[in-house]
Amino acid sequence: MSVIENSKLTVVGAGAVGSSVAYAALIRGSARHVALYDIATEKTEAEVLDLSHGTQFTGSSDIIGGSDISVAAGSHVVVITAGAKQKPGQTRTELAGVNAGILKSMMPQLLEVAPDAVYVIVTNPCDVLTVLAQETTGLPYERIFASGTVLDTSRLRWKLAERAGVSTSSVHAYIVGEHGDTEFPLWSHATIGTVPILDWVPLDGQPTFTPDELDQIAVDVRDAAYKVIQGKGATNYAIGLSSARIVEAVLNDEHAVMPVSTVLDQFQGVSGVALSVPSIVSASGALPIPETTFSEKEAGLFRHSADALRQVADSLR
Repeated sequence: MSVIENSKLTVVGAGAVGSSVAYAALIRGSARHVALYDIATEKTEAEVLDLSHGTQFTGSSDIIGGSDISVAAGSHVVVITAGAKQKPGQTRTELAGVNAGILKSMMPQLLEVAPDAVYVIVTNPCDVLTVLAQETTGLPYERIFASGTVLDTSRLRWKLAERAGVSTSSVHAYIVGEHGDTEFPLWSHATIGTVPILDWVPLDGQPTFTPDELDQIAVDVRDAAYKVIQGKGATNYAIGLSSARIVEAVLNDEHAVMPVSTVLDQFQGVSGVALSVPSIVSASGALPIPETTFSEKEAGLFRHSADALRQVADSLR
C-alpha cells in the first residue's frame, strides 16, 4: 500500500466528539477532503458552515456535510462517533444495546456508499461495538477497529512525563485491554527513553517512581474521562485529536504502532473480542503485533478484560 492521494475522511456524528474530530482533521490536514454526516440536518449544516468559514487558515483541506448518507461516498476512512449519550441511571450495558442498534442499522448503508473504506469506531462502548459491527458487516478484522486506548495511552504518557520532567514524546508506555474500567498499563514495557520506568531518576530531585504510585497513576488515567465529563459534560478535544492521528496513520500508510482495538484472533489466547493491543496501523487497516509479551500479572488482567467484554457482547447478540 502507499499514501492515499486525494484522500477523503467521513466523520459520522456531528455532536461534540464528531465535530471535534472534523475540526482536528482540518487543522492537522489529516485528509484532503472531510465530510460530516448526521441525521440532524440543521445541526450538521451549521457545523459544516462554521468549519468552512475557517478553511482559509487550515491549508488545502475542504469540508462538506449533511444528513444524506451520500456525503460519505468514496471515503477512504470513516470515523463513527454517532450514538446515544449515557443517561442518569442507565447502565453501560443498556447504553451498549442502544448504540449497537444504531450501528447495526447504519453500517450496511455506509458500506453501500464507501465499500472500500477503513472504519474506525469511536462511539462507546467502542470495543463491544467493534465486535458487533464486524459481525454485521463481515469486514476483515483489520478494516474495522476502534480508537481503543490511543487516548488513554496519551493520558498515561502525559502524566508520566509531567512527573518525570521529560517531554511526552520521550515516554514509551501503553494502556491495553478495554477502553474502560478493566484497562491497564503494560508496565513491563514502560520506559522513559531507554530507561525502565522504575529505574528513572527525575531530573528535578523528585523521588523515583514506586509500584504504588504507578498503580495510582493507572487509576487516574482510567478515571480521567469522568473528571472531564463532570466539569464540562463531555470529552471531545483530546478524542478529536487522537482520532485524527489514527486517520493520518491510515491515509499516509505510516505503519505506525498504536494501541487500537481490533477483533482478536488468538492474541495471548484471546479470540472473538475486540481489545486494544499495540498494532500496526497503515492503509490496510490495523494488525495486532503478535510478538507483544505480557507479564504473568498482565496476562491475567488481559483475560479478565476479555471476559468482561465478551459477557457484554453476548448479552447484545
